[in-house]
Amino acid sequence: MGTVTLGVSIAVPEPYGSLLQERRASFGDPAAYGIPTHVTLLPPTEAEAADLPAIEAHLAQIATGGRPFPMRLSGTGTFRPLSPVVFVQVVEGASACTWLQKRVRDASGPLVRELQFPYHPHVTVAHDIAEEAMDRAYAELADYEAAWTCGSFALYEQGSDSVWRKINEFPFGAGGSAPAVPAQGGSSVDEPSLHT
Repeated sequence: MGTVTLGVSIAVPEPYGSLLQERRASFGDPAAYGIPTHVTLLPPTEAEAADLPAIEAHLAQIATGGRPFPMRLSGTGTFRPLSPVVFVQVVEGASACTWLQKRVRDASGPLVRELQFPYHPHVTVAHDIAEEAMDRAYAELADYEAAWTCGSFALYEQGSDSVWRKINEFPFGAGGSAPAVPAQGGSSVDEPSLHT
């Protein structure tokens, strides 16, 4: 069956997602329309296509153990000079994203991988483009604000055309109307507090 390139992320909902995608395109980022606006939980990762059922079962189990939580974006940041990225900052929901990404990459699951850099939840708005355009992205979105309740995350596959397409969405199992951090049941005693 061969290999596939997968990613796991939290989609930035409308109208924010399209607006940030349009802004990313306006800065001259050629990847803008191939990547839905998102917060990464698992960066691009090679996997065997035959492992997809196990991967989806793993992600479904993680989602069942989570609950909706508040997400808020505010202002810009950059990873330069270490990495050529300008992003919108996640100022609420970061600890819940960290909780999720650790479980996605957990050693007991099918998506084990080391990260090139320490995990830092963010929404990329410019990547590997001219410095002047990166500066413009940083300045023009400095006052950007968005907030929503995150109720799910999704599995994406990168096509041969470099476009990322959603394979499956995994809603949090606890549901309920009150936004909350992921459920703590079954977590070990050394886990950090998830209150944001």
